[in-house]
Amino acid sequence: MNVHQNIKLIDGKATSARVLAEVREQVLALREAGIQPGLAVVLVGSDAASQVYVRNKVLRAEEVGIRSLEHRLGADTDEQTLLALVQRLNADPSVNGILVQLPLPPHIDEHRVLQAVSPLKDVDGFHSANVGGLAQGRDVLTPCTPSGCMRLLRDACGDLRGKHAVVVGRSNIVGKPMAALLLQADCTVTVVHSRSRDLPALCRQADILVAAAGKPRLIGADWLKPGAVVIDVGINRIEEDGRSRLVGDVDFAAALPLAAAITPVPGGVGPMTIAYLMKNTLLALDLQQQAALARPSQEHAPCLSLC
Repeated sequence: MNVHQNIKLIDGKATSARVLAEVREQVLALREAGIQPGLAVVLVGSDAASQVYVRNKVLRAEEVGIRSLEHRLGADTDEQTLLALVQRLNADPSVNGILVQLPLPPHIDEHRVLQAVSPLKDVDGFHSANVGGLAQGRDVLTPCTPSGCMRLLRDACGDLRGKHAVVVGRSNIVGKPMAALLLQADCTVTVVHSRSRDLPALCRQADILVAAAGKPRLIGADWLKPGAVVIDVGINRIEEDGRSRLVGDVDFAAALPLAAAITPVPGGVGPMTIAYLMKNTLLALDLQQQAALARPSQEHAPCLSLC
C-alpha cells in the first residue's frame, strides 16, 4: 500500500501481483509432481467487454503456468450445444476449472447453464451448491471478486473480528457472497440496497464499507464515518469533461480525506478478481482430489475425473 496525505491507498495491482506469485509457485510444485492444472473458459458471442475479460484471464493463466483452454462459440449457439460442451468439460480430467463468461445471449438460460457446471469445477462460485456451502461456512469455491476483497481487507485491517461491515448492494455475484465472507470473518454485517431507508445513515455506521451498487459516485463524504476502510467494487464508465473515464461507486476525491484506507478505481478491486480466479482453479483441483480420495469405490479412477 502507498501512503498519500496519511491516507492508505489500497493497491490492488500490487496485491494481485503477490497473489499471482503465490499461485505460480504452487503451480510449479504441482507440475514437478506431474500435475498440470487446467482452466477452460467458454465465451458465447462477441460482446466487446467479454472479449477483453476473456483475453486477460487467458493471459494471467499462461503467466502462472495454468493450462488454458478457450472455447469461443457464436452468438447464435443454441442452449443445448452450450450445455453439451459444459458436460464434456465436466467429464474431462484435464480440466479443473470451468468459467462460462457472462452475459450469455438472451436466448440462453443463464441459470441453467451455470447449474450445469460441476460444483467442483465452478471457479466462479455461482453454482447453488457452492452458494449454499458458503452460507454454511463450508470449504467451497467462492466468487472471485468478494474473495479478492477479503484479501485486500485482511491486508489493510488485519484482524476483522467485531468490526461493523456495511455492504452496499445485494447482487448474487458480489453483495450476498461478500456479506457471507464477512460473517465468516466474525464481522457484524449490514447489507443495504435500493429499498433501504436512510442509506447515508446506515453507511456512516461502517468500520468497513464495501460499495457494490453499480452507481457512479453514489457514496459521498457524508456517507462515511471518519476512519472507515472503503472497498469500492464499482466500475462505471462515464463521460466527463469531454472524456470517457472509469469511476467507482464512491466519490474517491471526497472520500479520500476521511478514509483510513480506500481502493482506487481503476487499480483497486479489479485486478484481484482475475488473481482469485487463478487461486480458485488450484482450490478446485484440490477439492477434486479430496473428493476422489473420499470415494473408495472408485479408488482406481483418475483423481481429477469428476463431474
